[in-house]
Amino acid sequence: MPLDSKNHPLNSLGFAKPPAETRVVVAMSGGVDSSVVAAMLADEGYDVVGVTLQLYDHGAALAKKGACCAGLDIHDARRVAEEMGFPHYVLDYENIFRDAVIDEFADSYLGGATPVPCIRCNERVKFKDLLETAKDLDADCMATGHYIQRKIGNAGPELHCAADANRDQSYFLFSTTPDQLDFLRFPLGHLPSKDATRALAEKYGLSVADKPDSQDICFVPNGDYASVIEKLRPGAAEPGEIVDTDGRVLGAHRGVIHYTVGQRRGLGIGGLAVPLYVVRLDVDNRRVIVGPKELLATRTVPVREINWLGDTPLQAGEERDVAVKVRSTQPPRTAILRPVSETKAEVELLTPEEGVSPGQACVFYQPDSSRILGGGWIWRGD
Repeated sequence: MPLDSKNHPLNSLGFAKPPAETRVVVAMSGGVDSSVVAAMLADEGYDVVGVTLQLYDHGAALAKKGACCAGLDIHDARRVAEEMGFPHYVLDYENIFRDAVIDEFADSYLGGATPVPCIRCNERVKFKDLLETAKDLDADCMATGHYIQRKIGNAGPELHCAADANRDQSYFLFSTTPDQLDFLRFPLGHLPSKDATRALAEKYGLSVADKPDSQDICFVPNGDYASVIEKLRPGAAEPGEIVDTDGRVLGAHRGVIHYTVGQRRGLGIGGLAVPLYVVRLDVDNRRVIVGPKELLATRTVPVREINWLGDTPLQAGEERDVAVKVRSTQPPRTAILRPVSETKAEVELLTPEEGVSPGQACVFYQPDSSRILGGGWIWRGD
């Protein structure tokens, strides 16, 4: 058993005291992952407090399945707490969530970007306000059901990819700060597969053991971004022109919000000699600009709002070899990181990527390692 500097045995969460004297707040979405975390820690004898966030209108959410934090999910989280015998609280974060996540999502989308609201939710709500609430509850730490690993390195806690690459959520957690990482725990990150998580749910007799995984962004039913934007920003779906890179009009569209960079289907401009893709969105002039596939290839990616998790600070002019992800579904690719400041950099992709869009995240990894070095947000540049 590991020992601390005073030769006290460390418990499984890294504290030199018995589990019963270690309070852990578990962020419970109502899904199987966070439910297993709460049940496992309760079974180990920890002082568990379950907290679920109500992030948007409860009434509208009650009949909606397939997304986290909806009304039915709150019920499921409460039921797990009752089954395992620990207290559970529901916190109304609707206003915080709207101000910190939904409004920016709408504005970014209207600006022609491709936002990733789940990252902002972790950064600005779960790992900020909820984490502070956990501290107010005198918790020693906060645990979540994310598939990512926290390891202790020479300079302190490090963020590492999940053992199961198919479940790894590092792309969505790059903005976790060192201070937050010090307080957070991710008990599922070492598991080999989601089947192992469900097996634990069966072991603890949880009612959510067979519950399907969340698929959608919680406030975007069925992935229909455009309809959500139209509700949030009435009048946003104004029609305009589809043009090629020379400005020639090829057709009409029903609103820039219905299109994303890299899109080919649904443009309504068939019959051309070569397939055309959306290569840029000109929001100010309500134009969708299309071109051949090769125009989607990007080698240089400007990044800002960098959260750096390396052992030594970023310094302007100091190049670093890294691996990067510019979308969550692809493995890291070899790149060169060229910092401009502590929060801005230029990333050179050694193999060009297609469909890189402002608003997406660019996440940095240590080459030939599972360690996450941070990341930032892709933007258009000067």
